[in-house]
Amino acid sequence: MENIKHYHHRYHFSYTTSLKRHFTSAAIATLLLFLLLVFAFRFLSPTRPALNLDQLSTVDFITATFLTFYRLTIAYFLSLILSIPLAILITATPKLEKILLPFFDVLQSIPALAFFPIIVLVFLKVNFFDGAAIFIIFLSMLWNLVFSMIGGLKTIPQDIESAAKVFKATGIRKILYIILPAIFPSIITGSLLAWAQGWNVTIVAEVLHNYIPNGNSSQDLFGLGSLLVNASYLGKNSVFLASILIMIVLIILLNFFIWQKLLHLAERFKFD
Repeated sequence: MENIKHYHHRYHFSYTTSLKRHFTSAAIATLLLFLLLVFAFRFLSPTRPALNLDQLSTVDFITATFLTFYRLTIAYFLSLILSIPLAILITATPKLEKILLPFFDVLQSIPALAFFPIIVLVFLKVNFFDGAAIFIIFLSMLWNLVFSMIGGLKTIPQDIESAAKVFKATGIRKILYIILPAIFPSIITGSLLAWAQGWNVTIVAEVLHNYIPNGNSSQDLFGLGSLLVNASYLGKNSVFLASILIMIVLIILLNFFIWQKLLHLAERFKFD
């Protein structure tokens, strides 16, 4: 019987890399994706005339849902990106914490909507109404994440900190391998609170004409929030009920398919 020999040729590709390069590449990719989303947003959500709420179609409701979720998502990732270094900065040293923590605690106590009229006027100058909504939602989400992460940083055991010093895990390496895994449960908890706050604020953030001098409803952003407010104001009960039902269903789906999974995953990162 003949011997059958199998030859397997494997090609190995290698290139020089480092943790710093990985971090830089991820940061550039995130920035490019964000810019792409913003420019796409400008085309997806142009200024449009006031809708006749009696003639809304299924496509209109789907579009409104997508645009509202889009604004919330961009605002969330902006707040997440900023909150991590902010929380690390606040807790960097005891002296710095004594100064910054009370300052940011007072700042987060000021309602984000108090700044909204000024924010709208600023973004009105560049004709970027979506930016005003995203920015105010971002502000409402930010502090939930920051203070949750600060609490997570406080739970890191001292022996972990000591081990990091022994193995010279500093800078980006310490953030990636120690800090981020340690505060992952706090990030998920803060994210839940941030999204809950974001859903509340979006109802106000999309109704811009109330904050624009001589404004009208055509300057509102199309989304579930503006549909809810305008339908309630005009007594369009069917549109109001449909909008709030869609919002409830979307929140339930997010909770079941994303947040519950992440909460379960976060249990692995908790310190006993």
